[in-house]
Amino acid sequence: MTEAAVQLPDLETLFNAQTGQVRWAELERAFARGVLIRVDASLDLVAVACSVARDEASTLQGWMAAGQVAPVSVEEAQRWSSSAAQFWAVVAAPLVLAQPISSRTTPEKVF
Repeated sequence: MTEAAVQLPDLETLFNAQTGQVRWAELERAFARGVLIRVDASLDLVAVACSVARDEASTLQGWMAAGQVAPVSVEEAQRWSSSAAQFWAVVAAPLVLAQPISSRTTPEKVF
């Protein structure tokens, strides 16, 4: 097979396949390293991961200014730890993106 015939998955497909449900305990280490980012339920987690990977600064800054994407605060971490919260999460190196699971955050794209 030639190099031209090799097809790599697009970023959306790749991140979609790598997205999974995790408990807070599995995210604590990323929080301690300062690389855990909360993604609001109003956003598509995979779209945010793609924006991080593509270094789309203006898009990310807009979400951050709106409070839709932000580093996890100590208060959030404490609340999630005491409530055994669950999340949809994906690694968009060097960050770990986490979206708290609620009735509104059931991903339509996860297969």
